[in-house]
Amino acid sequence: MTKDKGQIDILILSNGPGEVVTWVRPVVQQLRQHQGEDGNGAQVRISVVLCPCPHATGREGTIARGYPEVDRVLEPEHFWPFLLWGKTADNWDWRPKGVVIFLGGDQFFTAIIGKRLGYRTIVYAEWEARWQSLIDCFAVMKPALIPPVTAKYSDKFTVVGDLMGDIALSLSLPSPSPLSKGGWGDGEGLGVRASGQGETGLLTQPGELIGLLPGSKPAKLAQGVPLTLAVASLIHEKRPQTGFAIPLAPTLELQTLANFASESKNPLIAKLGGTGAKLIREQDNSYFLEISSGLRVQIWTETPAYGLLSQCRLCLTTVGANTAELGSLAVPMIVLLPTQQLDAMRAWDGIPGLLANLPLVGTVFAKTINWLVLRQKRLFAWPNIWAKQEIVPELVGELSPEVVAQLALELLEQPQRLEAMRRNLQQLRGEPGAAAKIAQLVLAQLRL
Repeated sequence: MTKDKGQIDILILSNGPGEVVTWVRPVVQQLRQHQGEDGNGAQVRISVVLCPCPHATGREGTIARGYPEVDRVLEPEHFWPFLLWGKTADNWDWRPKGVVIFLGGDQFFTAIIGKRLGYRTIVYAEWEARWQSLIDCFAVMKPALIPPVTAKYSDKFTVVGDLMGDIALSLSLPSPSPLSKGGWGDGEGLGVRASGQGETGLLTQPGELIGLLPGSKPAKLAQGVPLTLAVASLIHEKRPQTGFAIPLAPTLELQTLANFASESKNPLIAKLGGTGAKLIREQDNSYFLEISSGLRVQIWTETPAYGLLSQCRLCLTTVGANTAELGSLAVPMIVLLPTQQLDAMRAWDGIPGLLANLPLVGTVFAKTINWLVLRQKRLFAWPNIWAKQEIVPELVGELSPEVVAQLALELLEQPQRLEAMRRNLQQLRGEPGAAAKIAQLVLAQLRL
């Protein structure tokens, strides 16, 4: 590895899709704003290094490369040679001065990389700060993570707030519409369509929007797509003013989503309400899943879809990073974990995750592990895990669309319950503005 003089490197360590979208994005935006641009001429070069993650989709590198602030990306399959021997696939060079920022993965990797490159290290600690003797600086979400004043390393800690709370700031989102006014105003700009609403199908009166998040991986989509479509159909029968939208995951293709809504391609549809749908493309390049009843569920292709989600009165979502994103936006949700296909969950950390993904025998391990986990009656949604209690409802088991729809209708008809859920989610997270404060900490570390 050669080293250029007079320039600065910022290396960001990350891993899964949630971290790359909700943590890396606002931080690199603020770093560019504070540090200037590169492109072979400016002060700072930003590199994103991805480490292996059981929740990864394989498109994290593509997403990171799509950020104009990022100069280069190391894919997770090249991570171990880099960590162990400092080698990259493209023989990257490193500048004499730099900072390693932890935004996902293992905090210990940050210490190793910083030591190898001779760089200062910063860890963004959302819920836990580890390796305090090896890390130079901790940017923590809440004051509770700061050790007592008498602790040896307390001077390394700075409260920066909630990176996921920066979602709205980084995308300049409007404030969510008050629940008492329908949750999404008159739908202007959303293009959400429903049957029986005039020639164009656009909602012509104030309504409400429900977001459907069926997942991004095949095992989840196979159950999540038919279940949420069936629930949407039942809700729409009772509340025809309601519109529905699926924010397309950045790692998911339109046709792939449509295949899981096709009765000829997804056998689980018959077990989950029997509601299939076909993909419709309009002349304006908008896309919908059209159910036989005529209800159209818009597929929202802009990513991230936080502008859309922030206007949802309620979301139906699978478990995963999406529950954390919805929590940061304070969007009420019902979390669904159907078990009609017990081996669907394979993204466990550590040894369980390795066993569940083994060739040939992985399915057996996955079913056994998931059966044991379900018996523990544990919490699955990130907001509930953080709160250590169920602040958003979780439905686990062989779910029927009727049961899910009934709960959704009860919540929609009792706005005070939705408002209480929103307040609890807001109180759970830290203050926004973390990305700008992390950029300031980088500047401070570079001065040392």
